[in-house]
Amino acid sequence: FKNGLIVIWDKKTTLMIKLRSTFKGKVCGLCGNFDGNIKNDFTTRNKEVVVDPLIFGNSWQVSPSCSSAQTPKDACTLYSHRQAWAVKHCSIIKSAVFEACYSKVDPQQYFDACVRDTCACNSGGDCECFCSAVAAYAAACNEAGVCVKWRTPTICVFCDYYNPDGQCEWHYKPCGRSCMKTCSNPSGICYNQLPALE
Repeated sequence: FKNGLIVIWDKKTTLMIKLRSTFKGKVCGLCGNFDGNIKNDFTTRNKEVVVDPLIFGNSWQVSPSCSSAQTPKDACTLYSHRQAWAVKHCSIIKSAVFEACYSKVDPQQYFDACVRDTCACNSGGDCECFCSAVAAYAAACNEAGVCVKWRTPTICVFCDYYNPDGQCEWHYKPCGRSCMKTCSNPSGICYNQLPALE
């Protein structure tokens, strides 16, 4: 948007919101206050800093007709048959594949979120939930300066799968790619404030 707000959505499970630095300390709400201090991001509408995400989220409720969010039930307990599958697949986050990133971004919270999300996708889309969760850790690593090439033909679809025989049209670039002409962007001109995306 012209005011410096960037919204990136993959039309599936990932949404990213970025603001121009002129917004620093001038915003509030569910995305935090952008003052550089992560310890006060859970500031309620009444300007009280809390630690409980439910209290925080419910304080920003807009419509009184909406019911308050409740503590979610543990998906891996609800769907216990999914837990082993989720842990096995999410273990890529704690494997040698991401080892170079461990000193920059602690993998534990991403692993826990991956297992939780993957267990919760019990009615289809389980691979999409798993891939999005691992991609979130890869994106955090990328932002910290560590590029990890983690997708393979058997994990979250490698681009070569889409290449016609004998051609090399699709490419996986784990750390993003410089601006280029595409069918969606025939001019080849890109907005320069976007972060490097997979």
